[in-house]
Amino acid sequence: MPCRGPAWPKKIRSPCSSCTNACPESNEMEVGFVGLGAMGAPMVDRLIEAGHKLAVYARRIETAKHLLNRGVRLCASPAYLAASCEVVFLAVTGTADVEHLVCGDDGLLEGARAGLVIIDMSTIAPRRAQELAAQAQGLGVEMLDAPVSGGEIGARNGTLSIMVGGDAAVLERVRPLLNVLGKTIVHMGPAGSGQIAKACNQLVLVAAIEACAEAAMLAHAAGVDFARVREAMLAGSASSGALDAFGGRMATREFARGVEARLHHKDFALIADTAAQAWVPVPVSAAVQQQLNALMALKLGREDTSGLLKVLEATRADRS
Repeated sequence: MPCRGPAWPKKIRSPCSSCTNACPESNEMEVGFVGLGAMGAPMVDRLIEAGHKLAVYARRIETAKHLLNRGVRLCASPAYLAASCEVVFLAVTGTADVEHLVCGDDGLLEGARAGLVIIDMSTIAPRRAQELAAQAQGLGVEMLDAPVSGGEIGARNGTLSIMVGGDAAVLERVRPLLNVLGKTIVHMGPAGSGQIAKACNQLVLVAAIEACAEAAMLAHAAGVDFARVREAMLAGSASSGALDAFGGRMATREFARGVEARLHHKDFALIADTAAQAWVPVPVSAAVQQQLNALMALKLGREDTSGLLKVLEATRADRS
């Protein structure tokens, strides 16, 4: 999707008929945020608690109304959000969502003033992240791809690992904001590099989740309690975050909470495309992607990715 040109200068009324409360004067710093889901909502909480003025755009306004009594301004479109902010965060599901919010009708670039910084914390295609950054830069807007790792707990506690692609000088300008959200902030290189780093993170993470599922199946088939196996493993060289969190949910069979598997399924499609573009063989990733495809076929996409154990159980049941 090609980006539309900015409609700036745009006359913003005060009070603004397209926003709740009055729009701030142009010389007031305000941080914008789009995406109030499992990751975005706690990030917004942290920014508010750190004392930042916040404006948000929510596709479903009911998800944001509770923020009004905390001094947050709600905007009717991304364009109006961009018009009053110097920095706008995105934390949405995928590539198409980011494209629409940045480049679509009433998108960020329609309202943006020169100098706006867009920080995309979503997980999207690396190549598209590069293209969006180039399109934005042509309109005087900077864009960083800054996907995160650490889950909802990391978002709540401000301990996320943030992998940043884009101009290093722009990163330094917004680092104080990122420090509110994350404990580890690493500049990976030019635009798209943050998304490459996130792809690597997801490959290792979900491969480890699949390995946990296989270990759980092996232990169960041999009549050994996986909870005890996991306890021993966590104290040894096989210990990992995946074994701790996802392995724990396998041991207790609490598949309803955690990370929705459909998101990891989406990520592995990005990994496959990125690897194919670079002519990189990823046999482990390909095998895990097959398991994720099977999980989706079982309609388990809204459950936690520890549901990969259910895929193995179904396969074993079919063979018995």
